[in-house]
Amino acid sequence: MTGITITQAGPLTTLQDDGRFGMLRHGISASGPMDRGAFAAAGATLERAGSTAIEFSQGFAFTTDFALQFATAGGDFRILVNGKLRAWASALRLSAGAKVEISPGGSGNYGYVRFHQEIEVPPVLGSRSTNVTVGLGGYKGRALRAGDRVPFGDVGSAASIVAPVAGNEGPIRVVWGLHAELFEPKLRARFIETMFTVTTSLDRMGVRLDDPTSLFRDQRKLGLVSDAIVPGDIQILGDGTPIVLMRDHQPTGGYPRIATLVSADLDRFAQMRPGTPLNFQPVRR
Repeated sequence: MTGITITQAGPLTTLQDDGRFGMLRHGISASGPMDRGAFAAAGATLERAGSTAIEFSQGFAFTTDFALQFATAGGDFRILVNGKLRAWASALRLSAGAKVEISPGGSGNYGYVRFHQEIEVPPVLGSRSTNVTVGLGGYKGRALRAGDRVPFGDVGSAASIVAPVAGNEGPIRVVWGLHAELFEPKLRARFIETMFTVTTSLDRMGVRLDDPTSLFRDQRKLGLVSDAIVPGDIQILGDGTPIVLMRDHQPTGGYPRIATLVSADLDRFAQMRPGTPLNFQPVRR
């Protein structure tokens, strides 16, 4: 069977498709791409694309044993094909034996490679997406690593048209969360005035924010009965730390959620590197 061989991979190099929806009631998050717009854009660059991408954060490298078409998108990365620099966010053709090396560039956390053929790993609960936290789906339920051989099957489907990506400027938009009323109006007002910073504590489960004002340090009622959560929820932990829950979030949470990122801005937030300042802007549902 034709395929590619992974020769280098960072810890967050995984297989992701649209996601595993409808399983939250069974305790399983949807997973799927951290930047859904970039995932779709990579597929739309090809005439036909497999449903599954390789998502990576710190770059990765592979060789192919057959002629292959693929496209890239997401973040800003540097790509070499047989040692020659090629344009990022474009469609490329490879001949058998080609070597591809991708490394981080100037911005963004997540990049995507979509292929014109389907990645041939068995779907689990209707999806090939990987949730490494629970060891579910993807390639043997784990992140890809050097030496893995990823097999390919049939040619993919006709690509969908992708709407233009919104600009990367301005506050991250939110709607007030399920537990917003637990926070006094003055505190909520300070929340939208505060400039937070993305920390180095980030993965597919969540992103912790640095709050230089210790806004929630004295907040009471930070422990609740667990209930369902969704990607983009801003959860305030027991020590007052804000954390934005991402695609591999736990199914339930026992801390209050003051707000939830609107889906249109969740991709942009996922691409913010550690040290990036941001603030939130509430919008109407």
